[in-house]
Amino acid sequence: MITETGRVVAVEADKVWVQTIRQSACQSCAVRSGCGQRVLAGVSGGKADQVLVNNTLGARLGDEVTLAIAEAALLSASVWVYALPLGLLVAGTALGHWLAPQSEWVAVGGAALGLAAGFAGARVHSHRGGRHYAPELVAVHPPAGATVHPAGG
Repeated sequence: MITETGRVVAVEADKVWVQTIRQSACQSCAVRSGCGQRVLAGVSGGKADQVLVNNTLGARLGDEVTLAIAEAALLSASVWVYALPLGLLVAGTALGHWLAPQSEWVAVGGAALGLAAGFAGARVHSHRGGRHYAPELVAVHPPAGATVHPAGG
């Protein structure tokens, strides 16, 4: 399981909004010069992200919580989001070039159609099995000095 710590910033019925701050390990990573995560963290400036998760542990506003997602789910989601569109982009380019070798615009159009089909396929897949990719609460840590409350109450 891959875990991340965050703070509950809002409660909505049986769900909570958890805010996480991107903590980059880029300075200690051996491949930092070629890493896309480093680029994204640099662009966002380490800004906070918010995610809506099921409140299965009775977390309250201000609680520090630990979120987790299975490695297999993350890998599967990565394949659907990155590999499928990229593969269909290449296939669309090759098909367009095969259909009209004298026109690069047909290949460009095939690439665009392939990319769009890949994104559409990833979106359809995420709506069918999206729960599988959602992080879940695995621990609640009330703020220091706060009274510990039982789960579900």
